[in-house]
Amino acid sequence: MTLYDKVFAHLLVKMDAEKAHHLTYDALRAGGPVLSRAPIPGRAPVEAMGLTFPNRLGLAPGFDKNARVYDRMGAFGFGHVEIGTVTALAQPGNPKPRLFRLPEDRAIVNRMGFNNDGSAVVAARLAKRRRGDLVLGVNIGKSKVVPDDDQAAVETDYETSTRRLAPHADYLVVNVSSPNTPGLRNLQAVEKLAPLLRHVRRTADEVTAAPIPLLVKIAPDLSDDDVLAVADMALDLGLAGVIATNTTISREGLRTPAAKVDEVGAGGLSGAPLTERSTEVMRLLRGRVGDRLTLIGVGGISTPEQAAERVAAGADLVQAYSALIYGGPMWPRQILKAL
Repeated sequence: MTLYDKVFAHLLVKMDAEKAHHLTYDALRAGGPVLSRAPIPGRAPVEAMGLTFPNRLGLAPGFDKNARVYDRMGAFGFGHVEIGTVTALAQPGNPKPRLFRLPEDRAIVNRMGFNNDGSAVVAARLAKRRRGDLVLGVNIGKSKVVPDDDQAAVETDYETSTRRLAPHADYLVVNVSSPNTPGLRNLQAVEKLAPLLRHVRRTADEVTAAPIPLLVKIAPDLSDDDVLAVADMALDLGLAGVIATNTTISREGLRTPAAKVDEVGAGGLSGAPLTERSTEVMRLLRGRVGDRLTLIGVGGISTPEQAAERVAAGADLVQAYSALIYGGPMWPRQILKAL
C-alpha cells in the first residue's frame, strides 16, 4: 500500500467527493508556477490527427471543467488534457451531492450536469494560453436549457461554444453522450448527430486559420449496430476521430452492495466496471474504420495492463480520470511504463 493509498483509505474516502476534488484543484492552482513549467515525463511521442502528442496518455474531461489547471497536468505524466465539458451558457449543474465513490468497484458515480463557467469565460482563460508540448482538447456539450428536440437551437448552442473555443484548442470534441443532461444522449442518433457535426465543422473552419481536428464522444450503452453506424458517419463526414467511451448508466456486475448503489442514485458510472465494454467498443470501431480515424480509448483504464490492452484493441491514445482519483499523483507514470 502506497502513502497515497493510506491517505485515500483513511482520509479522502471519508470526505465528500466533490470537496476532495476542489481541495486537489486548489493545490494544483497554488503550484501552478512550478508545475506548468515542469517537463512531461515518459516521452514516447505519438503522431495523430496532425498533432504530436508527447505520449499516449491523456487526462479525460471532468477534472478541469473550466480551464484553470490543465497546464499543470503535464508534470504528472499526461501528454494531453481534455478540458470541459464546456457549454455555451454558464450553468451550476445539478443539486449537491452529485459526485460519489464506490471504492469496492474503484468506480465513480457523477450527476454533475455539466456545471461550468460557460464558453465565454473559459475562452477568455484559454486566450492567455502559452502553447507548448502539452496537447489541449476542448470538449463541448449542450446547455441544459436548450431542448434536444429543437435541432436548430441545439446547433446554435454548439455553434456558440465552437466560435469561442475552437481558436484556442488543439482539437475539439462534441459530447453527446453524458447521461446527466436531459435528452443529450438522444443526439447520438445518426440522423441528429450528422447535421450537428457538419454545423460544428463549418463553424470551426470559419474561426480557425487551419482546420482543427473534430471528434465525437460516444457512450458505452450504444448497441453494437449503433456504434458501427457512428463509425460510418464519422468516416462519411471526415471527422478526425471518435472517443470511446463516456460513462454508463448500467449498474450490472458491481461489488458494491445494492442498497449502497440505490442510495447513490442516478448518474454516470465511470471507472473499473467500464473496462470490458469500453474495450469491446474500441475493437468494434477499429475493425470498422481501419487506420482512417484516430481512436481515443477511455473508460475503465486502471492498470498498466488495461492501458496496453486498450491500445492493442485499437486505441491510438488513451485517457483516464477515475483511476487518477484512486491511484494518486504517481499513477500516470505507472501507466506510461506500459505504453
